Amino acid sequence: MKRSLAELSPQEALAVAIWIEERNARIYENYAEMFEWYEPDTARAFREMAGEEREHGRRLAALYAGRYGEAACEVTDADIRELVEAPVVEDGEALIYDRASRRQALDVGLQAERRARAFYAELAERTEDPALRALFDELAHIESEHEAFFVRKLAEVDPSENA
Repeated sequence: MKRSLAELSPQEALAVAIWIEERNARIYENYAEMFEWYEPDTARAFREMAGEEREHGRRLAALYAGRYGEAACEVTDADIRELVEAPVVEDGEALIYDRASRRQALDVGLQAERRARAFYAELAERTEDPALRALFDELAHIESEHEAFFVRKLAEVDPSENA
């Protein structure tokens, strides 16, 4: 049965956050590879974001290990009702047939980072652990910087490009 974010324990919330960051690094790297030959600037943007996501995952994993050791936590974002930072291209065929525009790709990143900011802000708001709250606040701030990154990249796109 799916649960709300509000129902997660701090350990579960941290485990979900780690899983999300690792998954998104893989997704952004895949997007970078898909755009490499026909939109190199877009590929670079996604590669940069993949590195950021991997770093977030490492920091969260270190915090998890420090708090919970090797105790397994089986919850993933698939167990959560709310959509959490999933950079998803709705028109997958556009990627296959190289029809995906730079604007479409960057908007996917923007929407994912907005969801990530909201996710971490909610976790920060409801956690009682000061160190965990500080980390989630910092991650929410970083995700807001990622939002700004994608907004800047979108502003560079020619307005005549198809949406």
